[in-house]
Amino acid sequence: MSKKIVISGGSGRFGSYLKKIKTKHKLFFPSKRELNILNEKSIYKYLNKKKAQIFIHLAGLSRPMKIHDKEIKKSIDLNIIGTANVTKVCSDLNIKLIYFSTNYVYPGVKGNYSEKNPIMPTNNYAWSKLGGECSAQLYKNSLILRVSMTEKPFVHKKAFTNVKTSFIYHEDVAKILFKILSRKGILNIGGKAQYIFNFAFKENKNIKKMYLKKNNKTGIPFDSSLNITKLKKIFKVN
Repeated sequence: MSKKIVISGGSGRFGSYLKKIKTKHKLFFPSKRELNILNEKSIYKYLNKKKAQIFIHLAGLSRPMKIHDKEIKKSIDLNIIGTANVTKVCSDLNIKLIYFSTNYVYPGVKGNYSEKNPIMPTNNYAWSKLGGECSAQLYKNSLILRVSMTEKPFVHKKAFTNVKTSFIYHEDVAKILFKILSRKGILNIGGKAQYIFNFAFKENKNIKKMYLKKNNKTGIPFDSSLNITKLKKIFKVN
């Protein structure tokens, strides 16, 4: 059945990709002017006007990660308070909320993290996304996605040979997203656990190697790879 879906952050990397795909659902991509996540009245007015059934919350502050150290207020406003505002309005209007979080909320030490594993962010970006998760968790009609995704082609000229994650491309996440709209709770979304260099090299043979030192101050976790057993079971059932 077709749904009316409002998507914040449509000008971002993943949001821009979603604008290009074909789906049976009716998608709305409000501008920041039309829907200001820092203003509850603005959110309420837009969602009510469009008679939204699902709100996919992508808007927020992401890269570069250092910005979350330099501009703490902006990070808190956009990723924590903005998400809290969205959650409150979705609750008032009984609209399903799908919140995009990150695999960086896990400790990033041993990898293969499942949705039931303890969380412990290693950088301010991840803390801000976890702050958003807290409000979404309070609302039972929500789905929190802890995602490990990147653009295609891989945008960087260098990639870490000793940092492991579960990257998949935006196009793969989009295919998954519209098949799990009815799900609730927390769900990891990613692919095979592998070093970033190995992932990038498949598409770009000219990618250069780089190494992350153990005592670095970047906050980049060495192994934030995901256990996607739950995701695989969903698609096996479907």
